[in-house]
Formats: sequence, structure tokens, C-alpha cells
Amino acid sequence: MHDTVKDYYGNVLNGSDDLQTNACCTDDNLSPSLKAILANIHYEVMSHYYGCGLVTPELLEGCHVVDLGCGAGRDCYAIAQMVGETGYVTGIDMTDEQLAIAHRHVEYHREKFGYKKANTTFLKGYIEKLNELNIADNSIDVVISNCVINLSPDKNAVLKEVFRILKPGGEIYFSDVYADRRVPEHLKDDSLLYGECLSGALYWNDFENLAKTVGFVEPRLVSSRAITIDNDELVARLGDINFTSATYRLFKASEVEVNAQDYGQSVTYQGTIADHEALLQLDQATALFANQSTKVSGNTWRTLQQSRLAKNFVFEGDFSQHLGLFSSKDNQLDFIDNNAIKNDSASGCCTPTPQSKSSCC
Repeated sequence: MHDTVKDYYGNVLNGSDDLQTNACCTDDNLSPSLKAILANIHYEVMSHYYGCGLVTPELLEGCHVVDLGCGAGRDCYAIAQMVGETGYVTGIDMTDEQLAIAHRHVEYHREKFGYKKANTTFLKGYIEKLNELNIADNSIDVVISNCVINLSPDKNAVLKEVFRILKPGGEIYFSDVYADRRVPEHLKDDSLLYGECLSGALYWNDFENLAKTVGFVEPRLVSSRAITIDNDELVARLGDINFTSATYRLFKASEVEVNAQDYGQSVTYQGTIADHEALLQLDQATALFANQSTKVSGNTWRTLQQSRLAKNFVFEGDFSQHLGLFSSKDNQLDFIDNNAIKNDSASGCCTPTPQSKSSCC
């Protein structure tokens, strides 16, 4: 399967326009700051972008970020501007043709960003075998990935390696493709369906259970949107399976519980994160408005306190009184069921707003 993917992304595809689904996001609805960041990236890198979402979590300055399946490097060069000269980005990919483009423009981007020293590096390797690239345990602040984990034949190994390399409190923030049911085994042998990020997609419930087994106890859905397929032959092969592009964030947090519990705790977001001064949308179910006390579960309280976001919050309460299961108005699973997928199918790539609980990647 690795060889199939290498051939598809190294030889079959010559650019983003060759893809046969709408999984690859456009830049039409990005914020002005993100548009400015992408405007600094070399055209050749941009034209070989095959991602299905935006993987730009908050507060990256000074962080060491690893990009799994970096391809030609678009997201690496975007994140390189966000981490700044004190941060670092490591891109990992197995496809020589893609890496050649990424390597070719390291110096171009160093000059474009005005850095004295390049803060990006690209390594050839497999995302299931990060240990072979000498990435140490508990050494990485943030891992990102953009429509790549579905291409791995061993997704359990990928998540286990990510959990190993993340620092306590770190996170993987990634977009990928998910199915609304388990994809039949015979479709996984179809190189076109696999290369288009369809037949390798996990059933979303299997993914969430896998993430929990590895140690990411509380998967947080950030955004989702339906994927349409502009090829009648592919539609016929896939039958009734529906696919979704979804962005998740998984934190490496300790002492979190399998089910969110209520301890009467709350947090107050101080409005101190750039581009999120009025609202920080932690995930689809957790909207944190500036200078407003928000009731949260014990899991969210602990996760925020252990994360790089902690300094932007005031934490109220403790764990001395248990009040039962935590209830929230929004159930994140509602955003990825079939009805939600169909209702969101007309959306473009956008950013959450206080007025819209649903947003696409």
C-alpha cells in the first residue's frame, strides 16, 4: 500500500486540480491573516497541495511542530511563519517527488520570512515509524497532519507513535477523511479509491475508539464537511458510503476520564489569543467567550490546564464534589452523523463564528 500511495502522489497526480473529489480545500473563506501567510508560500508548493482541511491550531509561537505526510510542504511553510524564528517545523513524507519540491524551496522561504536561519526541515520516512527518524519521547509540542492518516495501512501505529513523541499537554491537530460506515475490504485494494483518500478512510466511530485506546481519551471534533465525488464511476464503486472531511484535536492529557464528568468547574477565557480575541472555539461543543465564565467538564478543565493554552485562562473550582455526568447542549457526534453531513454539503472552507456552531475544515 505504501508503494501505491507513493506512485499516486509522485506520478499520477501532477497538481491539486487532478483530484477527483472536493476533499481538497480552497482558500476562498480564510481569514485575512491566513491568506497573508499563504501568500508568502512559493507557487510550486501551493500547486501541489492535496490537503482536506486547515491545520492551524492556536498559540504556536516557539513550538516544535511535526507535520505527518507533509507532501510538498505547504502546511510546513505556513506553520513556520506561526512558530516564528524560535520555533521549528519538521515535515515527514515518504514520497520522493513531493519531498523534492519541499526541499527545493527551503532557502526561498527563509528569505521570504526574513529569518536568519531556516526553521524547517524535511525527512523521508513513514508516519508509522517515527522511531526510525530518532524523534524522542515527549519531545514535540504539536503534531499536525492534513488528509494523510487515512492513507496509512496501520493507523494504530501512527497514533501510538504520535502519543509517544508528544510532550505532556501536547496535541495532534489534524484533518482527515472518515466514512459513515466501515469500508469493505475489497475497496481498499482499489488504488484510485485509496489514493483519493476514500477507501482507506476509517469509520468515524472506529477512529474515536482507536484514539481512546491509544491514550487520547477525549477526541475533540473541531469541524466537518461533506465530501462530494465528481466521478460517476467512483460513485458507483463506493455505493452508499458517505465521506466526511473532519478536523480533530487529540490532547495528551493525564487524569482524564472516559466519560466527561461534572465537578462544578468553570474557566474564564481572557481573550488573549491573537485572532481569537472574542471567542476561542476549542471544539464544536466548546465555545469559550472572552471574559465570560464557562462551565466545563473535569476533562476540559484538566486538558486546558495541562496544555500550552493554560496561561490564557482563569480556572475555577476543583474535584472535591462530583455532580454526575457532564451535560452539554452540543453533542459533538451530531456534527458528523449522516444528516449533519448532508446539511453541510454546500459549505466552503470556513472558520467557526459565535453565530455558527457548525463549520467546515
